Amino acid sequence: METTRRSADRQKIKALAFDLDGTLLAPGAVLTGRTRKTLRACMDRGMLIIIATGRSAASADRYRREIGFAGPMVCFNGAQVVVMPEREILGLRHLDPHAVEFCVDLSRRMDVYYQAYFTRSRESGGELLMGEKDCPEAAGYRNHTGIQPVFGDLKAVLRAARFEGCIIEGCIKSMFLAEPAVLDRIRPRLEERFGDTVYITKSSPTFLEVLSAGVSKGAGLQLVMDHYGFSPEEVIAFGDEENDLPMFTVAGFAAAPANARDAVRAVADFVTGANTEDGAAVFLADFLGL
Repeated sequence: METTRRSADRQKIKALAFDLDGTLLAPGAVLTGRTRKTLRACMDRGMLIIIATGRSAASADRYRREIGFAGPMVCFNGAQVVVMPEREILGLRHLDPHAVEFCVDLSRRMDVYYQAYFTRSRESGGELLMGEKDCPEAAGYRNHTGIQPVFGDLKAVLRAARFEGCIIEGCIKSMFLAEPAVLDRIRPRLEERFGDTVYITKSSPTFLEVLSAGVSKGAGLQLVMDHYGFSPEEVIAFGDEENDLPMFTVAGFAAAPANARDAVRAVADFVTGANTEDGAAVFLADFLGL
């Protein structure tokens, strides 16, 4: 482990914001016993645990329950900020329907799997994940997150604002799932078409996500910090991917695991051990004297 830029005062830390996949979770999307024990020790010291993830609340909530905390989660890369288990919504941003339609058309032309999360009315409950065809990418996403997509005409659902009797309020997150080289061809087309009117980011090498402008994990974390009255020097953020970088500019201290992207490690204040080694837990145990 090596120290880089800013320093943190352990006496001031009140909140810890964690990315899940590749950071807090071990390979196989597992929360290890060591990590659970360390986070509970942090909670015993009065620290707030914040999950900040590209996942939906439904997919991330199992880890919240394993840790055993109640509180905020930054979901869908910041498009939704929700306090669990009450599901109190602190923030929600929908993607422009025209952007979704453009992405659907692009996915059809390129024969690339694309899916969208739709929010349903409170009466219908929760979110709906929808793609246009079952395929290995859809199955892989289901196995990774535990969320089962349904399949149909995305543009038709978007325009009708209904699906199987449920009212659709809007698209909260959409994503292309493909090999990195394919996503590298898609991204410039999206940037040329939309510029900064949408937020485009990667949450993994094979996930290219398209969300509303103004959405990011950093914006979501800032909303949580404002809600609870935390200043930057009271918060540590942990992350490994491109979509975690906005958190690093909001928190007063940022840590990345050794397995993080080069660009993420380069701007982190501290590089911990890899997620295969419970890097975040080892860092916290040492830093806080647990």
